[in-house]
Amino acid sequence: MLNPIDPTEPLRIGTLAERTGTSTPTIRYYESIGLLPRAVRQSGGQRRYDAADVRRLTLIRRCREFGFSIEQVRALVELVDDPTSSCTTAREIGQAHLEAVRAKRRELLALEKMIAAFVERCDVECAGGAGPDCAPLVALSRPAPRASVAR
Repeated sequence: MLNPIDPTEPLRIGTLAERTGTSTPTIRYYESIGLLPRAVRQSGGQRRYDAADVRRLTLIRRCREFGFSIEQVRALVELVDDPTSSCTTAREIGQAHLEAVRAKRRELLALEKMIAAFVERCDVECAGGAGPDCAPLVALSRPAPRASVAR
């Protein structure tokens, strides 16, 4: 277990990465896109971070674990930075993301059913013969019937 952060002691990038569960390339990337402020540099050019950077990077990492996009994370981080912002905005961002996740889940469930039907068809129709004779693949290669167009 790591020692608690001494807020007066600057951290190196490796220590920041370890304490926040991120990688050093990820930290550099977040700095390059402005999610994480550019680090203060020592005379030798080494980056130095503080407790505020640990909190911010932890928030960013957790938001990314939830699957929020970089732009959604940016908006959430800006809410934390702005004392005039409303927590309601965070809820709205979360609600929109939840709806997108639920839609994706429905798509994945439909895909699962289609793949399961394909596997079942393979179990019934495949005789272990040559690939070009594989009935389920032959069926998949046929164009789907088009819906008739009303004229």
